[in-house]
Amino acid sequence: MSSIKWFNETDSTNNQIVNDKKSLEDKSVYATLFQTSGRGQRGNVWTSQKGDNLLFTILFKPNNIASKRQFIISQAVTLGVVDYLDSYGIKATIKWPNDIYVNDLKICGILIENTIMGDKLADSIVGIGLNVNQKIFEGLPNPTSIVLEKHTDERFEVYNELPKILTNIFYYYDIIDTRSELIEQSYLNKMYRKGSFHRYIDINNNVEFEGKIIGIDSSSCLLVEYRNGEIRRFAFKEISYVLK
Repeated sequence: MSSIKWFNETDSTNNQIVNDKKSLEDKSVYATLFQTSGRGQRGNVWTSQKGDNLLFTILFKPNNIASKRQFIISQAVTLGVVDYLDSYGIKATIKWPNDIYVNDLKICGILIENTIMGDKLADSIVGIGLNVNQKIFEGLPNPTSIVLEKHTDERFEVYNELPKILTNIFYYYDIIDTRSELIEQSYLNKMYRKGSFHRYIDINNNVEFEGKIIGIDSSSCLLVEYRNGEIRRFAFKEISYVLK
C-alpha cells in the first residue's frame, strides 16, 4: 500500500500535493477530514461535512504513459471507485468523463490534473470526494451517499475505508501497461446512460436534444448518436446532461 498522510483539516488535498509533489513517490496519498476550499470540475466548490466522507488526493507518477493516452488514468481511477462501491452492493456507473453515479444521483466527484512533459504524462493529481456518511446536502442538485444507498444508520470509519478504495484503484493503475484494453472496455461497459436515449444540452449553442451515448473516440471525446442517426463528438464542457 502507498504512503497515506492524513490532515485533520486543510484547504485542499490537491493543493497540498501540488506543493509537495517533487518530493513524493508514485501513488502517494493525502487525505483529510475536512477541506475549506475543496474544488470540483468546472470550477465548482466541493463541500463536505467534517469527517463524514472520503476526501483524498492521489499522486501518480507513471513511467511510460504517452500524453495522448492520459485518459487511461481517469478510466483506471473511476473503475476502482465503481468496484469499491460494488463491494457494498451499490451498483454505480461512470458519468463521462469521471463522475460516479448511482442511478441519476451523484455519489463521487473526481478532479484530475495532468502534467505533460514532452510526449509523456509526467504526473497526474487525482482528487476524489466520495460521499460516505453524509445524509443531508445543501445546495447540491442530485447527491447521494453510501449510507443513503444502503438505507442504514451504520457509520463507516473513513480511516478504514480509504485503504479499501485505494486497493481497488491501484489494481487498475498497476495493470495499465499490461491490460489497457481490459481497462478501456470495462470503462465503456460502466458508462452512465450508454446505449439509450436521454436529454442533453449542446453547450456550443445551448440547444437541448435527445441522444444516445455510444462510447468515446480516440481523443476520449464523448460520442453521441442523435435520433436521426447522426453521430456527434463532444469534448469536455461541450455537453450537459439533463437530469430529472
